[in-house]
Amino acid sequence: MLDLFLSAFVTLFVVIDPPGCAPIYAGLVRDASRSQSTTMAWRACLIATVILVIFALFGEDLLGALHIELNSFRVAGGIMLFVIALDMVFEKRTQRREERAEKVRAEHAGTPEVEDVSVFPMAMPMIAGPGSIATIMLLTARAQGTEQTLAVLGALAAVMVLTFLSLAAAGPLMKLLGKRVEAVITRLLGVLLAALAAQYVIDGIKAVLGVAQTAA
Repeated sequence: MLDLFLSAFVTLFVVIDPPGCAPIYAGLVRDASRSQSTTMAWRACLIATVILVIFALFGEDLLGALHIELNSFRVAGGIMLFVIALDMVFEKRTQRREERAEKVRAEHAGTPEVEDVSVFPMAMPMIAGPGSIATIMLLTARAQGTEQTLAVLGALAAVMVLTFLSLAAAGPLMKLLGKRVEAVITRLLGVLLAALAAQYVIDGIKAVLGVAQTAA
């Protein structure tokens, strides 16, 4: 059970990437007060958690309603995560996040009040994006029984707590780490995510080949 929790925790931590979200959030709320930025941080994490829990518990039923096999989703999800990993290694993911942040700031440049960024772009798509949704569905699909499902959800809760802490301390954290350290961390996480994504694809292909051999 502990192995499953740790595996799910590492996977979700890499995909959601709290250290990578921190500098973007710091830029989005740079005109907000400390209390405003903290409120938006917990609101974004709460909304993202609700979205991910819904997909964790009911995502497989949704796939069934759309006549999509879980193995197909496992392979597709692995490929998607691998693309995200490549973006992290080559810093394209951070660049896109910064572009989205600049777009939000530009759209509301003339607005005197602080713009609430908790729902968009923080909750979606930065935290509960396609990659994290695919990951939580894959993890819960591999879980066997209620205890293992709770272990996965516990790992999600732990990652979301760390995400909130990263967002709440985004400004001081970025001053402490600096852009170079943050880039190194992001690239290391990207390499790890690439390996995990490849494992998802391998598992899906093995399952498909096993079904095909059984049918033959």
